[in-house]
Amino acid sequence: MKTSTFIYKNLKLLFLIIFLGMGASVMAQQISNDTTDLQMNMDAVYNRPFLQAGSFPVALGGYVEAHGQYFVTDGISEGISFKIPRMTLFVSSSILDRIKFLSEIEFEEGTKEINIEFAALDFEFHPLFNLRGGIIMNPIGAFNQNHDGPNWEFVDRPISATTIIPSTFSNVGFGFHGKTYRKQWVWAYEAYLTNGFNDQIIANSEGRTWLPAAKENVDRFEENFNAVPLVTLKTAIRHRQIGEIGLSWMGDVYNKYEEDGLVLDTKRRLDVFAIDVNTTIKKKMNITGEWVWAFLDIPDTYSQQFGTQQQGGFVDVVYTIIKRKMLGWENAKVNLAVRLEHVDYNVGSFNETGAIIHDDLQAIVPAISFRPSAQTVIRANYRYMWETDLLGNPPVKTAGIEIGVSSYF
Repeated sequence: MKTSTFIYKNLKLLFLIIFLGMGASVMAQQISNDTTDLQMNMDAVYNRPFLQAGSFPVALGGYVEAHGQYFVTDGISEGISFKIPRMTLFVSSSILDRIKFLSEIEFEEGTKEINIEFAALDFEFHPLFNLRGGIIMNPIGAFNQNHDGPNWEFVDRPISATTIIPSTFSNVGFGFHGKTYRKQWVWAYEAYLTNGFNDQIIANSEGRTWLPAAKENVDRFEENFNAVPLVTLKTAIRHRQIGEIGLSWMGDVYNKYEEDGLVLDTKRRLDVFAIDVNTTIKKKMNITGEWVWAFLDIPDTYSQQFGTQQQGGFVDVVYTIIKRKMLGWENAKVNLAVRLEHVDYNVGSFNETGAIIHDDLQAIVPAISFRPSAQTVIRANYRYMWETDLLGNPPVKTAGIEIGVSSYF
């Protein structure tokens, strides 16, 4: 059964559940999440606001984003435009004690795309040993799991987290996760085997190594492209007062190297490493960062415009300048923020001349946001970005303003 058929059949059930939930909304209560500093990035999928009606076994939630933008590239503008990049619905259920289900269905660009980003069963045997199976968000970096729009002060998602790590990236598979505590420290791990990438990451219309092209394979939720599972491992450690640091890796053979016993090619590997950090200073300044490296074995028949190594990352600095009752909202906040970004799609130099291969971009994004509560944000960004082509010609400069709203509901 094709993924699209699966989605539309299950949408009927989803909307029935929502209708029943709305009908019981008079009795609905918001499930209070654990807001202690024990929460880590790996908990992001469950650490969301949900509404549950009485003893109804299903809880509902979601978030929505909308924004407008005006950009100028080298003096040319396409004017003002508005869009709703995504609306996401969550459905969770505690089936039995220590058996949980959660799904995340995302409607992108209106309804151009409908994706199941997460739909997994969790069996909690022990805090250090929990089985997860279904559609899993691969834990590479931190943003891929902690990607909800209301959590961020910036309208756009980080470039490295969407074009090197193809967030939001999820696949069907199984694995284990767990964590343990000792005084001020928390240690956690995740390990999964899932379906993986395919050769579209180099055979694509972008004309460069492009990992997000693997998401165009709509069959990846039904079968593995080459029968070699994608391995994703992550470990993270958190100090209650200092912050969290995570190390992650995912590795795969991305090409079809044999079929029906006939050898077609050598096994060509893809390996992605990431480090992520976040810390809070005096409860007013939050710093979040992520850096990723991707290494690929590219066939000799491909030109040097297809990078064998990519790298990039971002750093967000968010400072709360006002926190008090404002306009009737208790604990409202005004934040100032800045994001610094760098992405290099082709690390290395030309074989013939030794000159550096560019194909890179940098961006700086100052921002201001107003939060009536932690779950809702009104934000304005100014983005200045310069992109350099493969040969290192003078960069294309882009500048513009983005205004957006995002909220859990």
